[in-house]
Amino acid sequence: MEFLPLAQSLGLTPLTARTLLLRGIDSPESGKEFLEGGLSRLPDPFLLKDMDRAVDRLIRAVESGEGILVHGDYDVDGITGTALLVETLRAFGAHVEYFLPLRLKDGYGLAGSAMERASSQGFPVVLSVDCGVSAHVEARQAASLGLDLIITDHHQPPDPLPDACAIVNPLRPGCLFPFKKLAGVGVAFFLLVALRKALRERGFFKEGNEPDLRFGLDLVALGTIADVVPLAGVNRLLCRAGLALLDRGRRPGIDALKEAAGIKEVTCGAVAFRMAPRLNAAGRLEDAALGVELLLEGSRERAMETARLLDGFNKERQRIEAEVLRQAVNRLEEEGNEDQRTIVLADDRWHPGVIGIVASRLVERYHRPVVLIATENGRGKGSARSIRGFHLFKALQECQEYLLGFGGHEYAAGMTLDSDKIGLFARNFEQSAHRTLEEKDLLPSVLHDGEVLLSEINEDLVKELALLSPFGAGNPEPAFVAQGLRLQQIRPVGENHLRFIARQDGYTFPCIAFGMAERRAELEGENDLLFTPFLNEWKGRISVELRIRDFRAAGA
Repeated sequence: MEFLPLAQSLGLTPLTARTLLLRGIDSPESGKEFLEGGLSRLPDPFLLKDMDRAVDRLIRAVESGEGILVHGDYDVDGITGTALLVETLRAFGAHVEYFLPLRLKDGYGLAGSAMERASSQGFPVVLSVDCGVSAHVEARQAASLGLDLIITDHHQPPDPLPDACAIVNPLRPGCLFPFKKLAGVGVAFFLLVALRKALRERGFFKEGNEPDLRFGLDLVALGTIADVVPLAGVNRLLCRAGLALLDRGRRPGIDALKEAAGIKEVTCGAVAFRMAPRLNAAGRLEDAALGVELLLEGSRERAMETARLLDGFNKERQRIEAEVLRQAVNRLEEEGNEDQRTIVLADDRWHPGVIGIVASRLVERYHRPVVLIATENGRGKGSARSIRGFHLFKALQECQEYLLGFGGHEYAAGMTLDSDKIGLFARNFEQSAHRTLEEKDLLPSVLHDGEVLLSEINEDLVKELALLSPFGAGNPEPAFVAQGLRLQQIRPVGENHLRFIARQDGYTFPCIAFGMAERRAELEGENDLLFTPFLNEWKGRISVELRIRDFRAAGA
């Protein structure tokens, strides 16, 4: 469908309709659902394979008072998923405790120590969130201890699957759930929806004591945005509702986290770059259970104490991350392997809690798949990040003979391996990239929503584009290209930013280019700008400005 008929049918400007079309919204029906769809549009949770088995076992536990041990992961997705399950299952009347692995002690995924704890403390049901789909050894351990293991996960499932009571994962072959890109906390939410429905049908809730699951969507939004899964389809519906709750701040822990991060308005960017790193810092440097405690905390004073502690951990994480990045860049510059299509580096000085973040920084800088490995006592723990067109999990499958274990998905993964296998792994990982990536794939490209004239930009358009939010992975903030602009009054502001006026055919807009002061000399003559329009409010006056993403000489 062309964008003009779409614009007419939805009552939108042609520019907004074109932006929708570029996101795959190509009919009036899909456009209306994208713009107006609510939680009533969520799929039936029982379409998830094994959901009935998981619910049946949890019903027995809830009704008989059996203990349930929730086993999460140490990132924000796992932390929020754990808090959501613990809070809601307790609201159902279940006896619930939780366990999160220590990154340096237990490593990634299901921990054998959690199975031992569940057995010794009388928790016959272990319920995982955001982990477990590759945990063959731990599943066998759970069975040997007489435990019923329910796995909920969203990572790529192996073949064969572990032997468990139930494995709920939208990526499982044969799973009929229509949306495959849920975060771990999203899978947990659908489990709770299914469990509540089944309990309701059994007459379990009396006297209006049925929990309202919508109040857990703040945790769903926080974990989903932090895990960088696509903010489209079901994820968009969940996050749109959850962001409103985060902004309202009904939890003392969320309010404390916002105050520690200096957040006045909760947006996807505020969640991804200010809230999530502080919550993540607990699992990276200390104990991720601190993050769960913060989210479940009822006292504002205690929540502020924990939030300040996490803020301190985050500052320390930033210092360690900067040093690891410096060391990695120095090695790459010294070795100078420009013909390599991948980057694999290992070092015994590196903290395993920050190598994933540093790998992401290196991907941004060199546009190559990156694996960083922290080594200690002959063993390496690695984190990998990728680029468009290179599926990490599949590449690791091709290299699995050199790995002790691995897991993840298309763009992010983790692995463990013996230090003496790192060279062999690096060679085969590089060969996988040569089979998959062409030279053009290694050139960074910026996606945008087409060309515009400055005459098309106004306050009403910016407000209309905001209807497409929340923005994030899979639904990026709209960005446009305007060509042949004259730039005036160029001046540096702040530490490393530029301000200037863009002019085209009598239309002008103020511009801000964050972090681009060192490129001042490039702004000569006519320029093409890549930008996002936004509304700036100053002393009660609202005006349209352009946030510059990139620029080049006109016609370059």
